[in-house]
Amino acid sequence: MAEEVSNKQVILKNYVIGYPKESDMEIKNSTIKLKVPEGSKAVVVKNLYLSCDPYMRSRMRKMEGSYVESFTPGSPITGYGVAKVLESGDPNFQKGDLVWGMTGWEEYSIITPTQTLFKIHDKDVPLSYYTGILGMPGMTAYAGFHEVCSPKKGETVFVSAASGAVGQLVGQFAKMLGCYVVGSAGSKEKVDLLKSKFGFDEAFNYKEEQDLNAALKRYFPDGIDIYFENVGGKMLDAVLLNMKLHGRIAVCGMISQYNLEQTEGVHNLFCLITKRIRMEGFIVFDYYHLYPKYLEMVLPQIKAGKVVYVEDVADGLESAPSALVGLFSGRNIGKQVVIVSRE
Repeated sequence: MAEEVSNKQVILKNYVIGYPKESDMEIKNSTIKLKVPEGSKAVVVKNLYLSCDPYMRSRMRKMEGSYVESFTPGSPITGYGVAKVLESGDPNFQKGDLVWGMTGWEEYSIITPTQTLFKIHDKDVPLSYYTGILGMPGMTAYAGFHEVCSPKKGETVFVSAASGAVGQLVGQFAKMLGCYVVGSAGSKEKVDLLKSKFGFDEAFNYKEEQDLNAALKRYFPDGIDIYFENVGGKMLDAVLLNMKLHGRIAVCGMISQYNLEQTEGVHNLFCLITKRIRMEGFIVFDYYHLYPKYLEMVLPQIKAGKVVYVEDVADGLESAPSALVGLFSGRNIGKQVVIVSRE
């Protein structure tokens, strides 16, 4: 008989309107059999680290036709995480393997399909990095900057939400290429971090700027070649006025809009024509085939201390709802991770 164990879970109670609250989720105790269902190619895993990401907000509402499915009220939330394989029905995974990919917000999960899982080979770095710099956010920064923006040495780069899981990496990748890089963030502490830790040339607190257009003119007197878009709204409008001819905008996210019932319009889109700007949305899924190439580039940089990564770590599954909700008020400093178990 398979061992049956208790399984703490984070459940979404109902679809969410407006800003998510901790009370939209609840912690429940369930049980699970640590066995692959008969004839299945599933894997049974013990979850170690969970990733809190802004895109998860859209899954908290009823959606159709999106690139990700809505969460199911009454069921555990799902997201990226790092886990240890306890039993496998898939020949590509063995008991004891460490993996990252889509899993449940719970202590143990049965994962199907397993195509969403990546085996972790390099364990000389913190395992939590596979929720961030070595996982989905890292690939997002790499693909969005290098593949979508086609950057060149000496170009001017602006990154919004620059101290977050993705932004902190875009800035460092741009500096490695020899670009001039400015970031915006929402507190003095984050702005200081951008300059002192991540090596941005300049950074500013958007909350202290009365006029975003004027702020961008101050830092980019000759205009912006590349904008890595994470926030949308008023910032995007101001950026459009400050783009150079043939500028590129990689649209990664729009966190300022995720909790609004009525999203804000963008008024300066005519600049796309007059300045011949290329603005392109992208989803990281389309670039996972480049993951081995990305690891080859970034792992040596991490080990040499040339790329740094800041995490904001919450301890225990009970802290997961608060950690996720905190993303939308900018409470986190760096990549928000939840530790479920240290093995």
